[in-house]
Amino acid sequence: MSEQPGSILTAERTAPSKSLLREYCVALGWALVLALVIRTALVQTFEIPSGSMLETLQIGDYLVANKFIYGVRIPFTGYRLPGLRAPMPGDVVIFEFPQDTSQDYIKRVVGLPGDVVEVREKRVYVNGALREFPGENHRDKNVMPTYMGPRDNFGPVKVPADSYFVMGDNRDESYDSRFWGFVPMANVKGKAMMKYFSKEPGTGRIRWGNIGQVIE
Repeated sequence: MSEQPGSILTAERTAPSKSLLREYCVALGWALVLALVIRTALVQTFEIPSGSMLETLQIGDYLVANKFIYGVRIPFTGYRLPGLRAPMPGDVVIFEFPQDTSQDYIKRVVGLPGDVVEVREKRVYVNGALREFPGENHRDKNVMPTYMGPRDNFGPVKVPADSYFVMGDNRDESYDSRFWGFVPMANVKGKAMMKYFSKEPGTGRIRWGNIGQVIE
């Protein structure tokens, strides 16, 4: 029987092609798994859509959040692995809004579990002592009486176990714990770390000075 040279050559050409395709698929699969692990367990990016944290965070800032520091939340469960530490007063945290967990909010921690928080004429008291936090500011000098709402006079309230009292740095224009209550630890996603990009809304002009800023 005569040999058919073309059949062997064809096999040699197609085999590497299938092998290469398989390698690409495996590499892509591992890349997706790694990206999911990093996003779930270590860091995540967020965009600032509102002015409730001015001037600390501006509309159009993009930031990286550390999800490892408070303990990694195991997807699709209510469990969280041990973290490096719990949230502390002054931490800027990202969390799922308790009234609509599909939305992420960002605020500053003011009260810890067991603390008694009160606002008197815009000033914050924790366990009876005046507390001031980095970045806090008041754009409206008028003081609203209690009957007009909780913005400038609120409490005292005791923070429940495993929960936190949070406020925006732009105190007069922030929808926070004064209005809707406490943030359960189960809702906390991470601590804001650094701005990796920033642009002015509307114009798209890049704020170069904001890029790389550590969030304090």
